[in-house]
Amino acid sequence: PHCIGDFIPENDPVRVLDAIVEHLDISAIEATYKGGGASSFSPRMLLKVILYAYLQNIHSGRKMEALLKRDVNFMSGMQRPDFNTINLFRKNRLADAMDDIFTQVVQMLVDEKFVSLEVQYIDGTKIEANANKYTFVWKKATKTNQDKLDLKVKSILREAERVLNMELRDESDNVMTAEEMQKRTDDILAQMDEKGISDKKLRKEVTKVKEESVPKMKEYEEKLEIVGERGSYSKTDKDATFMRMKEDAMNNGQTKPGYNVQIATENQFITNYGLYHQANDQGTMIPFLKSFSERYGTQSATVCADSGYGSEMNYEYMVSEQITPFVKYNMFHAEMKRKRKNNPFLIENMFYNKELDFYVCPMGQRLEFVGTKKETSDLGYTSTKSLYQAKDCSNCPLRGMCYKGKCRTRTIEVNHRNNELRAIARELLTSDEGLMHRSRRPIEPEAVFGQIKHDNHFKRFSYRGKRLVNAEFATIAVAHNIRKMITKGYCVCALKWR
Repeated sequence: PHCIGDFIPENDPVRVLDAIVEHLDISAIEATYKGGGASSFSPRMLLKVILYAYLQNIHSGRKMEALLKRDVNFMSGMQRPDFNTINLFRKNRLADAMDDIFTQVVQMLVDEKFVSLEVQYIDGTKIEANANKYTFVWKKATKTNQDKLDLKVKSILREAERVLNMELRDESDNVMTAEEMQKRTDDILAQMDEKGISDKKLRKEVTKVKEESVPKMKEYEEKLEIVGERGSYSKTDKDATFMRMKEDAMNNGQTKPGYNVQIATENQFITNYGLYHQANDQGTMIPFLKSFSERYGTQSATVCADSGYGSEMNYEYMVSEQITPFVKYNMFHAEMKRKRKNNPFLIENMFYNKELDFYVCPMGQRLEFVGTKKETSDLGYTSTKSLYQAKDCSNCPLRGMCYKGKCRTRTIEVNHRNNELRAIARELLTSDEGLMHRSRRPIEPEAVFGQIKHDNHFKRFSYRGKRLVNAEFATIAVAHNIRKMITKGYCVCALKWR
């Protein structure tokens, strides 16, 4: 043939990928080249090689190098970048631009009418980090050890200062920093030398504090700074957090370092993604929705998600942003069952007088409003609960069926705002539109995760650090979207829908 391309069919997926990448703006990647020196491989060609490799479920730079030598679909003229060139390109040049490339591909999907960005089907999964599962650091254990060390050191230094007749410090309940501990031990040792104190045992203890406890305290401080608001991290990938994994070799839900990957889909195309350290999905929804708005300059009118996202905090945010929330809450299905609906002792089934603010129990006794209490969640959201109490339940014949407490009267807690928001969600979820979204949700993000993790064999990240891990998943998402475009009939000719 006159050229290698003659071996490739006209509508081969590699030609579709080639046409898509040719229409991408890669100026952000090109700007990383300083110019001068030896000539470089074309960044557009390298991007095509990497994306086509991910389309073929190949993530290794060495395998890409081998295929560039023997697979006609990978060949780009006579250019043969080795695995080191490919990997350096991914780390140093592509990583920071991959998020923008993902956005451009989604905008292309919008232009070609594959997606509208008017609805988001949101779900999350945990993907294992490229880290040793035994290199864990737990925040709680580190803080406990730091407190123990602080008490021990303070006791030693206080005794040394008493022997030296030094001015006793007003010690607070706060833990001493390594810097404060260093200065205090230096002052004590200087006073010992000046006054000629010959207490060898005391000097040995103070010297041990300086040589062992100060570095240990510094180590604890560094660990707590790295872990931040998380509960743990891995020493081999400090951005990874230990989470309970559903899928592992032992099939027993082991705790491993990983990332909580959130995606939004529409027609099984990935329209947004995000990586978070929270193990549960509830705390990821608001920042995820904000990232969607920042990415496209607009927000979807409709959001659909499972009960892992149904909290007062998330409902409040969606209502304030005028988003229609087809989002379940944890008791949604239980409330639909006849057994729960027919239980007169449950709070939601009691008569409530909104004007006079009291409940009535099945025996006709009022539960009067007695006050409120505020609760702050781990995510920093404060909710208000109203307290209602009956006058006397001691002689009630139904007491054993009503509540199990030993006190004479029953007290109930009611979050009225949460009930209002749940009522809105319940009405939406049981409507015809809600039933449609509920039926689509399992075949939207869950199907996409199944394709990525099982069909494409991507169950573990290859890179370490959130910057590179984020870029790696962006590459996976772009490859997934292009694969879907090809499957749905995207044509090479003039980049038009066929």
